[in-house]
Amino acid sequence: MSDRPTIPVLTGLAPLAARYDGFIIDLWGVLHDGGTAFPAAVATLAALIKAGKRSLLLSNAPRRAHLLETQLAAMGIGRDLYTALLSSGEATHLALAARDRPFYAALGRRFYLMGPADDNSVIEGLDYCGASIGEADFILAIGPGDGETVADYQPALTRGAERGLPMICVNPDRVVIHHGKSIPCAGALADLYIEMGGRVDWQGKPEPAIYDRALGLLGTAPSRTLAIGDALATDIKGAAAAGLDSVLVAGGIHAAALNFDPAGACPPDSDRLDRLLATADAVPDAVLPVLTWG
Repeated sequence: MSDRPTIPVLTGLAPLAARYDGFIIDLWGVLHDGGTAFPAAVATLAALIKAGKRSLLLSNAPRRAHLLETQLAAMGIGRDLYTALLSSGEATHLALAARDRPFYAALGRRFYLMGPADDNSVIEGLDYCGASIGEADFILAIGPGDGETVADYQPALTRGAERGLPMICVNPDRVVIHHGKSIPCAGALADLYIEMGGRVDWQGKPEPAIYDRALGLLGTAPSRTLAIGDALATDIKGAAAAGLDSVLVAGGIHAAALNFDPAGACPPDSDRLDRLLATADAVPDAVLPVLTWG
């Protein structure tokens, strides 16, 4: 058993709010389940606005921020409920446009899209073109589409590794949970590519660069900013590396490991929570069963 101190399990965010000026909040698993917004979480965003706080929604979604804004609005999470939104797809778009880092400056202009053919918003308006894996200069890994698996991409990954193509992983998540089903993400493709000897640049949480950009948009000091997310490996680890306090939402990706039903009235099992945190690279400062104000 870990000798880490016990992490407090809170009933709402309100008791913490006065300590912070800004909040960096994950989307999937915290604000919505992939299709439906959580009413308590939406009410919490409104409460933060009323309290004069700034909030930035930070997602590892591999698409542009304006598309996420439209998707959120359709769920009832309007643009008036948060200060800014940043996605790993938006960060990728900006990196490909600027080409001011050595990895990006060295890229050619032809990419192989590893994901659904129509899911290419990260290169919209930019001087890049799609190509076959045999002709591409780099791999743009968006992630498996509906019904696809990592194995479906094994031949392309093998060919890319043989050619020494660099990969941009536009979503570092390994899986997301949608209606109780585990769905693979681009991070799982990148892990396999690295095993094959491939070279990967990661865009999104837990990489430090996305937190630098997020804090710049939010305009708050790290010591006065709280990160809220449901994934230890991305949200909590990334926050720790950026020097931010964090809160883990138990009702997201770790709900099954915690044997926790977000719709129930009971908090997550303390023994299961202790075991989960004992194996984590970073631990939160507090835990919320779900994102609610209080």
